[in-house]
Amino acid sequence: MRKLRDILRLHFAAALSNRAIARAIGVSASTVSDCLVRARAAGIGWPLPESLSDTALDEALYGPRVSRQACAPATLADYAEVHRELRRKGVTLMLLWTEY
Repeated sequence: MRKLRDILRLHFAAALSNRAIARAIGVSASTVSDCLVRARAAGIGWPLPESLSDTALDEALYGPRVSRQACAPATLADYAEVHRELRRKGVTLMLLWTEY
């Protein structure tokens, strides 16, 4: 999260190129570019307000984080049923996969 502030500072205050910022911070140039595009879309410039925390900056650029518990749990296939179905004529794994 700290790197977001550094990217914005180096872009706006130091007027460095995306590649120079990437080398200075240790991220890829595409990450720097993506961060700057998101900052423009969110209307975030430099200097950042003092009241803007790292978490708030992260949420402004990338949206709220979704916890793993909020996602639906993955259901496992019934492999015994898969093997029974594969014994039938004309049934393939691809067919079972598309039905799954």
